[in-house]
Amino acid sequence: MKISRIDVFPLRLPMKQNFLISGGSVGGVAQGAPHVYVRVVDDQGWEGWGEARPSHRWSYETLESVVTTLRRYIAPALAGAEVEDLQGVHRIMNREIKGGLDAGQPIAKAAVDMALHDLIGKRRGLRLSGVWMGSFRDRIRLSYLISTPDPMEAAKKARQAREAGYLGVDVKIGLDPRRDVDVLEAVKAAAPDLFFRVDANQAYSLSQAVRLAKRMEVLGVDVFEQPLPAGDLLGHAELRRKVHLPIALDESVWTPGDVIRAIRLEACDTVVIKSTKMGGLSGARRCGEIAREAGLDLLGGGLTESTLGLAASAHLFNYLEIETPVDLNGPFFLEEDPVKEGPEVLEGGEVRLPDAPGIGCVVDTAEVKRFLEEGD
Repeated sequence: MKISRIDVFPLRLPMKQNFLISGGSVGGVAQGAPHVYVRVVDDQGWEGWGEARPSHRWSYETLESVVTTLRRYIAPALAGAEVEDLQGVHRIMNREIKGGLDAGQPIAKAAVDMALHDLIGKRRGLRLSGVWMGSFRDRIRLSYLISTPDPMEAAKKARQAREAGYLGVDVKIGLDPRRDVDVLEAVKAAAPDLFFRVDANQAYSLSQAVRLAKRMEVLGVDVFEQPLPAGDLLGHAELRRKVHLPIALDESVWTPGDVIRAIRLEACDTVVIKSTKMGGLSGARRCGEIAREAGLDLLGGGLTESTLGLAASAHLFNYLEIETPVDLNGPFFLEEDPVKEGPEVLEGGEVRLPDAPGIGCVVDTAEVKRFLEEGD
């Protein structure tokens, strides 16, 4: 099987609520959210779909840079490449788009990798777990995302999560650092028995993070995610020495090499696995396996992808045996997306994965065209 063509679709998907992190908005009702769908077609007409979800608030990759990278560089370079030679595909992509301190446009590359996994699974008649020679689990638990600087609103959402049967909450902080403690106290009071994941998205200095982490220890927070800037592994190691709260790295860890450096520096207790940031399912699986073998815990997360990205990541998290509720809440912020058949969201934040080859999603090409970014 050889790659015949790669189609790139820049989309603007409508959102039903705004989504904020400490760096700012990553999508909202007024402007929607940027997503890039990619279709890889082989020389016999089989096709697979992948997704990139760029945000300039989270990394340097934007919708425009992802589209340009894929269309001008990666798609031409991969013409005629073997579909099932994923290592070879990544060598070609990494030769075309060189890395520096990171992997070099990993979000763009992730969409191609995801689409190839989907294509391979469909050709073989295997779910993703079968492609990886793992067992299939058809359920996964989601955490309930709380992103507000208002303690009363945070408490309301925490109660809703608990009443709906969710087993964990993921609370964004750093939106208004003066109110962070109030927000965390409100969430803990409203949902005292849920897994409590707190994500700062690089919002703090070391001294600020130490003070806040000690307060979190008293509150009973389970894990503190990415408190310091991404490049500050030594700062995270120092933070670990000063507090007893488990520290997770997200934006600091993009590649298997990053995982190894974090292990050597003793910079974290937990690694956040995200398919999109890690160059696709291939890189994310390798990162998860290295971290797990080193005795680190794993958290599952996403970059607010649509249903397509949720399904792909959920298969991976089940393969990696991540048991804590995972942060794959992108579809809950969207009014609609182009997937017409895929995962089913059940009560209590549980998702049933489709028993179908590849990722298991059916993408409606008419809907893809309807959501195309203006001017494309």
